[in-house]
Amino acid sequence: MAGKARGRKSIFITGAASGMGRETAKLFFTKGWFVGAFDVNVDGLKTLEQELGSDNCLIRRLDVTDKKDFDGAITAFAEETGGKMDLLFSNAGIGEGGWFEDVPYEAAMRVIQVNFIGVVSSIYCALPLLKATPNSLCFITSSSSATYGMPRIAIYSATKHAVKGLTEALSIEFKRHGVRVADVLPGLIDTPILRGTPNRSGDRPAPSEDEFYENAPKKGMFKLTPPSAVAECVWSAYHSDQLHWYVPPGIRWIDIMKALMPKRTRAGIQKRVLQMFGSE
Repeated sequence: MAGKARGRKSIFITGAASGMGRETAKLFFTKGWFVGAFDVNVDGLKTLEQELGSDNCLIRRLDVTDKKDFDGAITAFAEETGGKMDLLFSNAGIGEGGWFEDVPYEAAMRVIQVNFIGVVSSIYCALPLLKATPNSLCFITSSSSATYGMPRIAIYSATKHAVKGLTEALSIEFKRHGVRVADVLPGLIDTPILRGTPNRSGDRPAPSEDEFYENAPKKGMFKLTPPSAVAECVWSAYHSDQLHWYVPPGIRWIDIMKALMPKRTRAGIQKRVLQMFGSE
């Protein structure tokens, strides 16, 4: 059979060089899948290729904000899989922190381009392959910040709300094509984006690596969770029709409480923000 996939099931992952994307690539490789790994971080992709073996994966630099670049990545992937794609994991994302007015406009637009426009592009480009593959899944990384609009990451939170809404709409639309759609809403996941998101307001110094791990919650819905937990969630999602996946599962309660007690939920978030940052 033509192509490196040689008839194996295949997964296309954006943001695959590190964190949740990388752990997902490694897990699906152990399950016997062919992995398409895409990212702007070429060095990270090269080390991933060394781990998986070049016969088991396709790596390629991909800027998810560039539609033509995405078209090229999809074409290259299709050549290795015979035009099939069992699972699209649209995972690439970036963040910006700080009060809304402190985040430069250009930085905010970059978050929108990567986190939402990149997801939209991925689906447009991958849909023909997903439609050609029985039982395929379009799986998207949303966020716990899509359960309620989160201050100090307002634009990031807005993009993740958009992703969640898109997931819900397409989960209905794509039934016409036999394509399933779902998303993951991760909480505090130990990834580079968690530690590397800049604070544009400059009112809190960046913690050292030791301080970060020492201060991270050890229990509760926002406990620090390894990225492998999200990878396992992606694997479970392929074998399920569940729409929203919360990691850890307790994050689902924010959605529930927001619906049942919206004023109390908002007041609780506001109180915590004021305790941490003050009124300015």
